Amino acid sequence: MSSPRILVVDDEADLRELLEITLLKMGLDVDSAATLREARRFVDENAYALVLTDMRLPDGLGLELVREVSSTTRTPIAVITAFGSAENAVVALKAGAFDYVSKPVVLDELRVMVRSALKLSDGGADGAQATGSRLIGNSQAMQALRAQIGRLARSMAPIAITGESGAGKELAAREIHAQSSRAAKPFVAVNCGAIPENLMESEFFGHRKGAFTGAGEERDGFFQAANGGTLMLDEVADLPLAMQVKLLRAIQERRVRKIGATNEEPVDVRIISATHKDLAKCVETGVFRQDLFYRLNVIELTLPPLRERLDDLPVLANGILARLGGPGAAHPSLGPGVLDALRAYSFPGNVRELENVLERALAFANDGVIEVGDLSLKAARLVETARPDPAPVVAVAPPLPAAAESAAAPSAAAPPALGPAVLPSNLPEYLEQVERDIIGRALQQTQFNRTRTASLLGISVRQLRYQMQKLDIQAPEN
Repeated sequence: MSSPRILVVDDEADLRELLEITLLKMGLDVDSAATLREARRFVDENAYALVLTDMRLPDGLGLELVREVSSTTRTPIAVITAFGSAENAVVALKAGAFDYVSKPVVLDELRVMVRSALKLSDGGADGAQATGSRLIGNSQAMQALRAQIGRLARSMAPIAITGESGAGKELAAREIHAQSSRAAKPFVAVNCGAIPENLMESEFFGHRKGAFTGAGEERDGFFQAANGGTLMLDEVADLPLAMQVKLLRAIQERRVRKIGATNEEPVDVRIISATHKDLAKCVETGVFRQDLFYRLNVIELTLPPLRERLDDLPVLANGILARLGGPGAAHPSLGPGVLDALRAYSFPGNVRELENVLERALAFANDGVIEVGDLSLKAARLVETARPDPAPVVAVAPPLPAAAESAAAPSAAAPPALGPAVLPSNLPEYLEQVERDIIGRALQQTQFNRTRTASLLGISVRQLRYQMQKLDIQAPEN
């Protein structure tokens, strides 16, 4: 069986010879080209496991070769960029490059990149894909998303995943990792908004023993933990500006320095970032660095909200119920009309909210069969059917029934009805009156059964108890 063949394209004879010797020592066959024309001839005549090209060649740009190879073959192609030219690396990655190395070439980094490329050529990513996708759904949007993820998994380019809260951004990141050549290495997900600012540098880069008060032992950071694999930066827009500068350097140089250390250490991680915010607007307002934005947003992956793929509701609901039922238990099911009720709901919380709705409904269901009444969907979020120019409606809280009024709020009257041009003189007080009135009427309707009242209002029993204490709503003694 022949060894994998690599094509090296560079006009510098010394560098070309160094790369040839390094690759030959790895047990690989090597072809070399000094010009773009010669490289094209090699590509036409041979099949390669990896093409490695310089960005600047005597008769053209390596970027031309990147576009040609990535668009016509599945061969990974990497670029060699000059020191400090991070912009060229970003342009090459967007054009379809698999990865890049910077001059002067660090041979250890080169070997790591070559091994990753060889795994792709051996079908490592395809093998991971065959195990089944984490992203459930047969709609056109989900089929297109899975196809895009399959393409992105072959590249080492940073990916920015955008989408509404609960749409499945971390699932998409895990799917990219599982289909990539890094699948056997760690996947580390970090919620950037959950880390205290004074601990961020230590959490990301690690620290030496005694580097600061409380550092009793040396500790690796997220970059070291994800070495060889994928690091997901969730809610990256919440990073403070000071940390953004340090993160930018770590991504560009592929090196980190622990707190208290004097030397940097190399790290090999693929960066996937995610946020529900508009990063471009964050850049405009000055809360997010433009250079970090361009470094993270090499490739953008947008997840569709659930309301745009309602055809996936049956398979999503079935998968969620199977997981909620547990192993060996009877499979919960949906009663008549439940799917229609779910399709009429807007799901602002997307798949995460669907899971919450079904879990709550299952708690109220009889014999594991969920009925429409068990869903407790909030009417305000139901998708309305089209109506011909309705007149403006002013929300007016109806008066509290006498029985509930005496039990719920003896000293508070129902909030006064306001006309379309009238504003409340004290908004917090008015809203408290509205809330007190609604909770009082719900309690009266359920005969002060707090569990049923909480379900009716779409809140937890704990939230209801808190609101009753805050608004001084007392249940009748009898």
